[in-house]
Amino acid sequence: MQFLLYGAYGYTGELTARYCKQFNLTPILAGRNEAKLKAVAEKYGFPYRVFDLSETDKLDAALREVPVVLHDAGPFVHTARPMMEACIRTGTHYLDITGEITVFEMASRFGKKAEAAGIMLLPGAGFDVVPTDCLAFHLKNQLPDATHLKLAFAGIGAGVSHGTAMTMAENLGEGGAVRKDGKIVKVPLGHKTLRFPAGEKQLFAMTIPWGDVSTAYHSTGIPNIEVYTGVPPSSHKKVKRMRYINWLLRTSLVKNFVRKRINARPAGPSDEQRKNGRSHLWGEVKNAAGDTRQATLETPEGYTLTALSSLIITKKVLEGNFKTGFQTPAKAYGADLVLEVEGTKRADLP
Repeated sequence: MQFLLYGAYGYTGELTARYCKQFNLTPILAGRNEAKLKAVAEKYGFPYRVFDLSETDKLDAALREVPVVLHDAGPFVHTARPMMEACIRTGTHYLDITGEITVFEMASRFGKKAEAAGIMLLPGAGFDVVPTDCLAFHLKNQLPDATHLKLAFAGIGAGVSHGTAMTMAENLGEGGAVRKDGKIVKVPLGHKTLRFPAGEKQLFAMTIPWGDVSTAYHSTGIPNIEVYTGVPPSSHKKVKRMRYINWLLRTSLVKNFVRKRINARPAGPSDEQRKNGRSHLWGEVKNAAGDTRQATLETPEGYTLTALSSLIITKKVLEGNFKTGFQTPAKAYGADLVLEVEGTKRADLP
């Protein structure tokens, strides 16, 4: 079964291409750098197409060859819109691996157009929200009248890719976000902290503007949502001090400096790091009466999960298993979607 994999020579894109044969999928690899794309295509024996997203005729022609595109080229705040619009024009299902709130909210606004075109827009098909979204949906099922949701996650034993780091660089100085009474509200980055269970440990975590501030609301309807990530307490202290220089962090001078530092690093975690790494997630819902439910997830390392979960969803779409319009992973495929990724465990807490 054939689909378009755009951004195939990035760290996550190439990793995804590597897993395709395991799912009996044949991607058409795509991107704008012919030399890099050709190298990946020859390595894995897949066809390829070279075009930039601004080349509308080439983009539309490539999309008309396939039923679905898996878009892996970020930062998605810049790349998602032209690809979504092209998918609506050509009747092609859209998947990506973003974790950016603005992209999810944009996709929701395109929902009616996508439905009219008979396609599904499902951003966040990777670690960025699949496990957290499924955990939120599971907890909502346990406590249907929940009014508050907290989600926390931490990766242990691996690092971040160039693409993820570049997205973080784009958001320097922008602060945090939570969902309050149904609306997305800006707050200082790390304005709240907690400790959550991760195996035998309790991990320190701070609030961040994670994609679930958008997606968990669309999946569950819970109006108050906070998302936390595990960090050392010393890093949280640094983040609090950085609030006073957000204006400086937003300048192109600082962002360009950070981008150069990122490009000097390895492309992403090694195979050994990914093999040994794990991701731990925790969630809690609470209703107006003060009743609570908690659950945990343990999954493979984040980039491995992203490649696997995005291909699981791609295969479902190719088999005709999809819902038209804007969807989140859990809304389209249920709370147990993440359990289809080998090595994932979920537990309800007392």
